[in-house]
Amino acid sequence: MKTVFSCMALVGALSLFSASVFAAEGTDKVRLVLGLDDCIRIALKAAPEMGEAQADIDHTSSKLEEAKSYRYPQIEVLAMFGPAPPAKREDLNATDKSFKMKELTWFSSADATLIQPLYTFGKISENMKAATHGIEVERSRKGQRANEVAQKVKEYYYGLMLARELKEVVLEVQESLSKARIKAQKMLDQGSNGVEESDLFKLDAFSGEVAKYLEEAIKGEKLALSALKTRLNLPMSSQLEIKSERLEMDESVTPEFDVYVEKARANRPEFKQIAEGLKARSALVEAAMANYYPDIFLGGLVSWAYAEDRDRIRNPYINDQFRHLNGGVALGARWKLDFGITGAKASGERAQYNRLLSTRTFADANIPLQVRKYYLDLKEAENSVTATKSAYTNAKKWAVTALANFDFGVGPAKEIFDALQAYARMRASYFQSIYNYKMAGANLDYAIGAPPLAEAK
Repeated sequence: MKTVFSCMALVGALSLFSASVFAAEGTDKVRLVLGLDDCIRIALKAAPEMGEAQADIDHTSSKLEEAKSYRYPQIEVLAMFGPAPPAKREDLNATDKSFKMKELTWFSSADATLIQPLYTFGKISENMKAATHGIEVERSRKGQRANEVAQKVKEYYYGLMLARELKEVVLEVQESLSKARIKAQKMLDQGSNGVEESDLFKLDAFSGEVAKYLEEAIKGEKLALSALKTRLNLPMSSQLEIKSERLEMDESVTPEFDVYVEKARANRPEFKQIAEGLKARSALVEAAMANYYPDIFLGGLVSWAYAEDRDRIRNPYINDQFRHLNGGVALGARWKLDFGITGAKASGERAQYNRLLSTRTFADANIPLQVRKYYLDLKEAENSVTATKSAYTNAKKWAVTALANFDFGVGPAKEIFDALQAYARMRASYFQSIYNYKMAGANLDYAIGAPPLAEAK
């Protein structure tokens, strides 16, 4: 009998995910009845992974805004205030004029420089291009996170359904044993030759074992429900029910393997991440190479200073740093030359680009392999459902016959044990196969990059 319910260990593993739950006001007072899509929708809103992914998008968007901003003028202002010696026009020809500290006056000045980039040989445009593709990479990564969240919700949702089906199997066996026990006691009290007192002991022993498995099934159901609540960010005290009452097969026809591979290449977020990442890295390589060339810009300068006890000298050959007003515009080139730094940066960006090329090669080979694995799991589960359904149906007939024979006093109690054990084992295997089918379908949806919600497919 222990082997019959070994599949319950799968549900027990869900306990690993029931660690922390955030309190939500009023949720425990409302009875929630949710379908699979409802659970996925709530999980996507509550999942911290989605918040992290959105923060990454916002971070990359800020880099794009930064790159765009380099197209506009950059103004630098320097203002100063401090003491200055007095000076008069008649002192212009003085060669040895001294002053006393008490004669010092105050000056204020402001210098403003404006740089308007005109042409940077790709430094700005390539960084803008890299940031634009980087945003698409982060959006694809967010889609990947959404698919992962949906996959986990399906695992917990179907796990809860499996736990309840297994509990029903145990309850059904327990009920059959209870009826057999009552009938055996009645036959024994009537002095029937078809039953012995040892049969009662056997029935009681078997009933005790079934009661043990019933407790395990109840525990598995509670753990599966706790895991689902945790994923939905609901408190443990909330009243949550799922709309799907029975674990049943889908009626849809499974497409051919090649159809799934085509969908994976078209929709899998990782493929888009790599494609956009390669474009971003290529742009960063070009931006690094652009550092070999100068920046062409239009520059402007305004400089002003004023001190009360200093006369202004209007001579183009004399510039008084404490009292003046001048400015101008010029076309300029700014060129930073180094010995190996630019080349090293360009090599680093090119190495990252080559790394992504290797990642693309890996994805081209292994994502279709992953799709094939889940596809084969799905086909195996389909065949297992058919086989186990036939097996538990015949085992049910065997159990009914064994119980009827025992009622008429022509069959031994051992026949009941064997029949019920076979029925329970195959019935549990049947539901396990359906669960495997559902999870293979969920894994296949993840492998081909299908949208998390059914209405989006």
